[in-house]
Amino acid sequence: MSGRAGPVAGIVLAAGGSRRMGRPKQLLPLAGRPLLQHALDAAAASTLAEIVLVLGHEAAAVAAALDLPARARVVVNDAWTAGQSTSLACGVGAVAAGDGIAAAVMLGDQPGVGCALVDAMVAAFLATDAAAVRPVWRDADGAPRPGHPVVLGRALFAEVAELAGDQGARVLFTRRPERVREIAVAGPPPSDVDDQDDYRRVADAARARQTGGL
Repeated sequence: MSGRAGPVAGIVLAAGGSRRMGRPKQLLPLAGRPLLQHALDAAAASTLAEIVLVLGHEAAAVAAALDLPARARVVVNDAWTAGQSTSLACGVGAVAAGDGIAAAVMLGDQPGVGCALVDAMVAAFLATDAAAVRPVWRDADGAPRPGHPVVLGRALFAEVAELAGDQGARVLFTRRPERVREIAVAGPPPSDVDDQDDYRRVADAARARQTGGL
């Protein structure tokens, strides 16, 4: 296994219209902060060299509600209605202009992803020559469940820019699975907040932590 060195940027995807939620989920209150702020804070506490936040729906309102980390910047995906691929391409395009050797892609609706997981994926990428790295959890039946953050090497940026519709980088690994190194992660995977039930669960868990219930 060969190692490599260089800065790794972060991309936080948060451009969607929150159709299943019925209101901008980026701004839902969670433990005293907007839900999206949790992903931003995790990125800011990590070793990521820069953070690109991709907004779309209600971009101005979302940006105004956030405390943007010092090394973060916002890019707006005007084509966000065309699917997640456009937001990923927007973020990768912004990162590609810099000197980063890779980008760690995070989802703005996963407040359970902390800086330790981000740094673990970055370290795993730097320690290998794989084109990408992603975490994998196991369901109760043992089935693998890949998730985020996914670290994409610069060699994949051009292919990411060519994706279409509501798909992410996973399709690249389906085509050529040898390009991604999967890192086993213990415990339950972080939840996506897609609807009211998801939000209720993460809000209840956050309140329990604050009161010492967990």
